Amino acid sequence: MGIKPKIYIETTIPSYYCEIREDTESAAKRQWTREWWDNHRRNYELVTGPNVIDELERGDYPTKRDTMKLVEELPILEISGDIESIIAEYISHKLMPRDPGGDALHLALASYYHCQFLLTWNCQNLANANKFEHIRHVNTLLGLFVPIMTTPYELMFEEV
Repeated sequence: MGIKPKIYIETTIPSYYCEIREDTESAAKRQWTREWWDNHRRNYELVTGPNVIDELERGDYPTKRDTMKLVEELPILEISGDIESIIAEYISHKLMPRDPGGDALHLALASYYHCQFLLTWNCQNLANANKFEHIRHVNTLLGLFVPIMTTPYELMFEEV
């Protein structure tokens, strides 16, 4: 088998894998996340960022131990000065919210480290088809790779 496509695992993926809420949306996202994680992730090289670990460690919630266990073996991408510059550009172009440790950092890491996919359930700022052209434009201006931002549901149908 050739080189596996690299996927950046964003915070919502382990969160929904361990989700315990039973409303329709949460239950569906949990089911699709578990299906992808349990049956499809082996086809990819998974990585994450230190901000994902930080976000998952914050707070006191009943599934914290199980959630952390999902990401403990994943390689963690390093935040360099280049990443900080990219985040500043994203914020100045109004591409991402002003929180430099949030969505801008997820996108910067996935772009800088040439991740083919950024896997997320954040469809407001990341996996948003209406924002993709703006993201592509800014990343192109910066000379950066443009990852495909997608959900586990969409990636289950990807042929590798």
